[in-house]
Amino acid sequence: MTQPTHGVTLASLYQARARIAGQVTRTPLIRSQALSRRFDAEVFLKLENCQPSGAFKLRGATNMIRALLERDGAEALSRGVTTASTGNHGRAVALAASKLGVPAIICLSNLVPDNKVRAIEALGAEVRRVGRSQDEAFGEVARLVDEEGMTLIPPFDDPLIASGQGTIGLELLEDQPDLDRVIVGLSGGGLLGGIGAAIKGIRPATRVTGVSLSQGAAMWESLKAGHPVDVEEVESLGDSLGGGIGLDNRCTLALVRDVMDDHYQVSEVAIARAMVDLLADEKMLVEGAAAVGLAAIDEHGLDVRGQTVALIVSGNGVALETVDRARALAKPR
Repeated sequence: MTQPTHGVTLASLYQARARIAGQVTRTPLIRSQALSRRFDAEVFLKLENCQPSGAFKLRGATNMIRALLERDGAEALSRGVTTASTGNHGRAVALAASKLGVPAIICLSNLVPDNKVRAIEALGAEVRRVGRSQDEAFGEVARLVDEEGMTLIPPFDDPLIASGQGTIGLELLEDQPDLDRVIVGLSGGGLLGGIGAAIKGIRPATRVTGVSLSQGAAMWESLKAGHPVDVEEVESLGDSLGGGIGLDNRCTLALVRDVMDDHYQVSEVAIARAMVDLLADEKMLVEGAAAVGLAAIDEHGLDVRGQTVALIVSGNGVALETVDRARALAKPR
């Protein structure tokens, strides 16, 4: 059997689960009474906002750092790890590195909200602000790797990262084996790609739906073009879904193409409404990226009647001023 070019397999997912056991929370899958009633479906929420780092990214970061320690030994990472991030991955790398005794420098663009910067610094990592995009922040990461011997922990484009995120998919199908559809925020593709690899490897009939921002969606544009493309980053309530996929993308573009069944873009108003609805109905204060599954069902009128559906609530890294902006933007229905 031919191995996939992206390197993410069921075997790599199960290896990741064994590697991160005891370091990462197995998050709850809860049934939403309000959303189930509203959409005449069985709607479940996968609560990655309950991770110690506040988001799903802890899975991939922990898997990669532990894999490198197993393969190369502690001396290989003695100069530390580094990455660029829209916030959640940086926080995950900072936490995983601190638990494993590895120094970390996190490079962030100036578009990343201050609350995420403070959260990373609180975990003991050094933060460096660079430029107006994730690509510009990666310029400093490249320098740290080339000149200071640090090790890159990429935010998404690596089989170890995607396999770590894919452990969510294993948990989904164990907790809800009859799942008809999973709806996942899509940016760099590590989350959707990893979850999709688990879903398609175990229950191919389950539909994998991706949700991107209406502007600045690099994966959306890259899938249409058939190759990685640059896009201009824009400020968004769903800031965690911003950033490029890398013009030298070697893993996640192919992975997403293999596992995703359909793909929607959502507006800022739809994201705002979904954030407000989750706060009102579920008492969950979540970031915009965590609400895009609900936003897609609502804005595009997705027919999920009679289905069992899981929405990935990906993280809780939201500032109160962002919540206020969402409430102001959420126009009456």
